[in-house]
Amino acid sequence: MRLIAILLAAVAAAASVGASAQVSVNINVPGLITVAPPPPRYEVVPAPRAGFVWVPGNWRWQQNAYGWRAGYWERARPDYVYAPGRWVQADGGWRWAEPDWRRAERRAYRNERNDHYEHYDRRDDRHGHRGHDDDRHGGYHCPPGQAKKGNC
Repeated sequence: MRLIAILLAAVAAAASVGASAQVSVNINVPGLITVAPPPPRYEVVPAPRAGFVWVPGNWRWQQNAYGWRAGYWERARPDYVYAPGRWVQADGGWRWAEPDWRRAERRAYRNERNDHYEHYDRRDDRHGHRGHDDDRHGGYHCPPGQAKKGNC
């Protein structure tokens, strides 16, 4: 009888140890960062330079932490608009979307006062603001989150 009690106690102890075991799996997906990037830093945009576009600073993932890369001038490309890189939330983490040069979409419209056609970039006509910041910063607007803080 005593042997049965010892066996039952051993079985109960073994069952409770197995039940409390936890498995943790950490899958490293290339290009996916599980830590959200810090908010963008406010940078003073220098005066415009003919033939150049200001590329805003951004956070870069460097092995195990974010590091700030300051803004810089990039040579403009005729008939293209610069689209800055950005962090995108995806697949349970964050991915860096590389900056890109996009072909400028142009269409003709009639200027009724001068009765002739002009070309304009339709992105200039967003929100009813023609030329808002585009002429000063080469197509760059305020960094995400900075307009709410009054920095732009």
